Amino acid sequence: MTDRHILRGRGFVAGAIHDDVVVVIEEGRFADVRLVVRNTDPEPNVGGGLMVPGFIDLHVHGAAGADFMDGDAEATRQVCAAHLREGTTALAATTLSGSRESIADALRAAFAVAAEPGAEEAAIVGVNLEGPYLSPAKAGAQDPASLRAASVEEVEFWRSLGPEGMPWIMTVAPEVDGVLALIAAFRDRICFSIGHTSADFAQTTRALEAGARHMTHLFNAMPPLHHRDPGPIGAAALDEHCSVELIADGIHLHPSILRMMAELFSDRAALVTDAMRACGLSEGTYKLYRHEVRVSEGAARLADGTLAGSVLTMRQAVRNMVELAGVPIEAVLPFATEVPARILGIDGARGWLAAGYEADLVVLSDELEILKIFCRGNEVSQK
Repeated sequence: MTDRHILRGRGFVAGAIHDDVVVVIEEGRFADVRLVVRNTDPEPNVGGGLMVPGFIDLHVHGAAGADFMDGDAEATRQVCAAHLREGTTALAATTLSGSRESIADALRAAFAVAAEPGAEEAAIVGVNLEGPYLSPAKAGAQDPASLRAASVEEVEFWRSLGPEGMPWIMTVAPEVDGVLALIAAFRDRICFSIGHTSADFAQTTRALEAGARHMTHLFNAMPPLHHRDPGPIGAAALDEHCSVELIADGIHLHPSILRMMAELFSDRAALVTDAMRACGLSEGTYKLYRHEVRVSEGAARLADGTLAGSVLTMRQAVRNMVELAGVPIEAVLPFATEVPARILGIDGARGWLAAGYEADLVVLSDELEILKIFCRGNEVSQK
């Protein structure tokens, strides 16, 4: 049983920042969210901070020394707890290209934790398979030995491990054998995302017509936008149903690109971290499945310099969009809340400060530091 909380202060409600909002939390949900209209409302009590919905991370691998591919519940809970302390109240547990069984182990652990989330852990509200049906030419930090042709039977097996109704995202490369047939087979049950691909504009368009509707870390591990060969980025821009991911660490994408993409994909861009196990830890060498990754100066790289995920948090991604890219905070917040909720199909329960929704809330300071976190109605310790 969660406590009852009444918060009053500035809040991001219905797409705008309002100076005086009351939020009532009861039994893990928002019982009431309203603009102050009467003198009987409580005094402001969020210290001048801004109340916003809890962040939702669609694409995250690890943190605090753990990775979802570790395939055990303890590591899974460690990742969820670390990201909750940075304001991520819900996430999609993300796998890497690996063997059939290593991916299955990661999924089993994720589903077990999703069924019984701890009070100090972000909720697992979906799973995200980043591979293994990817292009070897755009493998990035994915394990090349694990890449293979698409298999409907293999995906059926993985899906059999989880509960009905759990949202799924899966990154695929359209040019890989069997991928278009896979999209057609599961288009109503999986959000297919195009990434780690060498596909041209025509191939990408065919995948979108087959049912794909998302782009994995736009620009990274795909052909660039070119005026005579628009590639996957151009195809995404022209398809109003296609959403995209942006890694706003200032390394994966130049701040000017972040700003341009925020305008181009104003209602269909989701901030993601793509964080690996070194997130929240000091510089050093860490494992990413079978790769060794060196973390230095805020970047995670393989020995050859290839980017290998990030050490980003959603809180820092929001701050970077404001401070590095110059996007107004009220335009940035939906990228971390409403848009990912829509992509996952959980927008009737999370992503907004609204009555009846899960009571996931973050209070941000003027400097976009975290003052308070509530997850499913529980106030979270930040130690």
